Amino acid sequence: MQIREDDLSGPEIARLLERHLAHMAEHTPPESIYALDLDALRAPDITFWSGWAAGDLVGCVALRELTPDHGEIKSMHAVRERRGEGIGKQFVAFVIIEARRRGYARLSLETGSMAGFEPARRLYGGFGFEPCGPFGEYTFDANSVYMTLTL
Repeated sequence: MQIREDDLSGPEIARLLERHLAHMAEHTPPESIYALDLDALRAPDITFWSGWAAGDLVGCVALRELTPDHGEIKSMHAVRERRGEGIGKQFVAFVIIEARRRGYARLSLETGSMAGFEPARRLYGGFGFEPCGPFGEYTFDANSVYMTLTL
């Protein structure tokens, strides 16, 4: 997979993000969806990358700078048809390297507490992310699991 910084202008990205938001809505009550839409991902504190394999868009990930030493993984998504191929692992490894390159001391994320998010929690746990309390602008939400990795 080739991972490249993306300006969020392509129609493929718009469709992928629609699928990502639909996946969130399938498993999460509306008041607990913290996924960002296309416009929100264009914020200056967010860098967005897309992943491509054989000319096909297979996933995406974003990194938000919360503070000069703390980043947050956002909008990580692998297309349903390609899940189980290690796309998520490649994205997490990529973002950890980028966070270290930026000098972050910590990398955090929010994901769902429901069964549909168990694969994501296992993936992050496999990289050493551990449960933590809400961070940044989050507040306690029983539908969320907050995780962090000290870099």
